[in-house]
Amino acid sequence: MNFPKKINRRTVLQGLGCSIALPWLESTKLFAGEDLAAKTKVPQRFACLFMGDGISPHHWWSKGNGSEMELGSSLTSLAPFKEKLNVINGLFNRHGDGGHAKCTGNILSGANLQKGRLISGGVSMDQMLSQHLEDATPVPSMVLGCEQPVSGFHESNYSMVYASHISWRTPNSPIPIELFPALAFDSLFGMQSSKLQGSILDHALAQANDLRGKVSSSDQVKLDEYLTSVRETEKRIQKLKPQSDSASKLPPASARPPLAQPKDFSEYAKLMCDIIALAFQTDRTRIATLLLSRDLSGQVYPFLNLRDAHHNLSHSNEGPEYQSIVKFHVEQYAYLIGKLAKMQEGDRTVLDNSCIMFVSEHWNAHNGQQVPLVLAGGLGGKLKTGRSLDYLKSGDDKRKLCSLYLSLMDRMGLELKEFGDAKDRLVGI
Repeated sequence: MNFPKKINRRTVLQGLGCSIALPWLESTKLFAGEDLAAKTKVPQRFACLFMGDGISPHHWWSKGNGSEMELGSSLTSLAPFKEKLNVINGLFNRHGDGGHAKCTGNILSGANLQKGRLISGGVSMDQMLSQHLEDATPVPSMVLGCEQPVSGFHESNYSMVYASHISWRTPNSPIPIELFPALAFDSLFGMQSSKLQGSILDHALAQANDLRGKVSSSDQVKLDEYLTSVRETEKRIQKLKPQSDSASKLPPASARPPLAQPKDFSEYAKLMCDIIALAFQTDRTRIATLLLSRDLSGQVYPFLNLRDAHHNLSHSNEGPEYQSIVKFHVEQYAYLIGKLAKMQEGDRTVLDNSCIMFVSEHWNAHNGQQVPLVLAGGLGGKLKTGRSLDYLKSGDDKRKLCSLYLSLMDRMGLELKEFGDAKDRLVGI
């Protein structure tokens, strides 16, 4: 393949129908010229990691700013990123206060959900951004999950559809969650990687070697690191393939036999985070959500030496058992932002150009009076970081969760008159 004289963000390596978009390279200016490189807009990205059933309130806090920030024990894994964080306390989701199911279904929309058989809520803010940026990337958004959705109704008469989904395309239609890492990985590369024998990189290696001779030494290192990351993720997914030929016995109507989900939940969560990191690094998408555990979660954690299910333990949320679950979820968040922080992109990192949110629907069991929430990344300089922000005593109208969403969408170029229950932006963000 002959590369054009201009190397830009959309340069790809091709291999048997697969395209691998390159990470940001400083050598753009060598081929495209200083003026064009200066005008190239570094992409902004948003991701949300969700944990169901609330946190351990006494262990979830922050004090101070910047490198002097102090963090509660639930958040200790975030200590290396203090200057990249906004730990926001006291936000209020008006229509998500109290009970199960409805608190999750509107965590990204603030909508007043309807009880009964008719599903009715609101479009989530990740999908508002996805629609706004739909022409910018091949994949509008990634909606991933590590726990199977459930059906039926909660005793409150809210559908369990609400409890299982945070990302909504329309008020009555959640986006199906991708549970299989292999299929999520395939979606980044034109759904063709599953048809290749061996690695997709094997089919693009000659092109990569050709490109190495045309970029700076620092870009050569960056290219090698990136291709290694793709290769490692591939290998981890390959290990999940069934060891028998049972997959070949699936009905012909199946477009592709689904590969296994990891049995080790810790590996599962990290693999999904790796896929989000690759998606952002390659600019295949700029919007992603990851439901680590749903509301009323049945997830179990034998690797934490816990025998009971997530939701059951959440009712004793101050105990060491549930605290270990919360810390585990925050560690997955720290893992993702740590990966993004190592990815150079122009004068910043992918993390610097993103906003990565961690949120749960409850402050503690059945209590939605506060929303535990952390942001990481500065949206390309549009969002100040390194802060502990407390809105608890500001009054309900001044601490709306949807006011935060309006502020974030503003910074990503989507200005709305109102969203959810909010018309005003969050003061001080």
